[in-house]
Amino acid sequence: MTGTTLATIGYEGSTVDRVIAALLRAGVAHLVDVRAVPNSRKPGFSRRQLEAAALEAGLRYTHLRALGTPKPGREAARRGDADTMRRIFAAHMDAPEPQAELARAIAISREAPACLLCFERDHRMCHRDILAGLIRDRSGARVTHLVAEAV
Repeated sequence: MTGTTLATIGYEGSTVDRVIAALLRAGVAHLVDVRAVPNSRKPGFSRRQLEAAALEAGLRYTHLRALGTPKPGREAARRGDADTMRRIFAAHMDAPEPQAELARAIAISREAPACLLCFERDHRMCHRDILAGLIRDRSGARVTHLVAEAV
């Protein structure tokens, strides 16, 4: 990735190796985990495992918990109710801690090609789409949505 480009990726239906490969192909240098709860039943995607895989591949890793979706928003996303998830997440983003972490995500994206990571494969069903839009609007970054090869 060249210039100020921000990517997003979801790991649903993929493996950590395939997600890392997609990041490397796209030129990502910094993986930004935007899950409120960075645990996963999918092998390799709990915080420590994901961070280790990213570092081994030469990527930086940062977890920004306050940029994760609150539990009711995650439940809405699981139901396929993107409108409710978006409404809940928008209200969450009005708080000081998410705003501070949004500023940090913008700074990270200005330092090196970055990618926001969450679960949902389809960015339109995930709060990372909203975050990417906020970062784009505040920094002028070009946003691209990556899709890792499915298993």
